Amino acid sequence: MKEKILIVDDQFGIRILLNEVFSKEGYQTFQAANGIQALDIVTKHDPDLVLLDMKIPGMDGIEILKRMKVIDPDIRVIIMTAYGELDMIQEAKNLGAITHFAKPFDIDDIRAAVRKHIPEKAN
Repeated sequence: MKEKILIVDDQFGIRILLNEVFSKEGYQTFQAANGIQALDIVTKHDPDLVLLDMKIPGMDGIEILKRMKVIDPDIRVIIMTAYGELDMIQEAKNLGAITHFAKPFDIDDIRAAVRKHIPEKAN
């Protein structure tokens, strides 16, 4: 069974880039442009890992992360932020985020982090 990755970012280009990279690596990917879509996907598809942007209009990344943890306390989340949002990074880590990347990020760094943090499925 394929590991499932949810990509949450309001920027279409970033979603497409990450989707393409992880689809090619054999993951099943889901995309969400906002918190409502993200929470719906978490509920219906139980992703193994979430790549979550912190700056999303409407429901921000912190609120999305809090609500994901209510749905699944063990959900694994890697956050993505712009430079200088240290308070948000710390709050997200306090809420259980595994690690973070500053944008613009190096795609190879994100791929390595996903490989490291995605739980292995027993086949």
